[in-house]
Amino acid sequence: MIDYTNTSYSLIVTIVNRGYANSVIDAAREAGARGGTVLYARGTGIHETDKFMNIAIQPEKEMVLTLVRRSAVKEITRAILVAAGLRTKGRGISFTLPVTEAVGMVTDFEPDDAETLDERDQS
Repeated sequence: MIDYTNTSYSLIVTIVNRGYANSVIDAAREAGARGGTVLYARGTGIHETDKFMNIAIQPEKEMVLTLVRRSAVKEITRAILVAAGLRTKGRGISFTLPVTEAVGMVTDFEPDDAETLDERDQS
């Protein structure tokens, strides 16, 4: 079984109503994240369907993916919670996932991390 407690990074996934992604990214940056990726989605939950002229309308969502060092997760998720108003019913959801491997963030590596990656690539 994989021990996810030793991972260096976590992915914060935040799903909010369309138009709120910028507030999520701004809050995450102020709390120490470097940025995020916004994906557009459609809600299908039990509370997600509105009707217009008796036709079901699926509300548009924005999904913000933020890859952060594990040590910063609590501070960043708290900032997102407040900025996006996630304590209000129907506003959105945020959760984290452990990341076991991450590459392409060269500027974020400590010098020792980069050396370890280079050694692993050569073997």
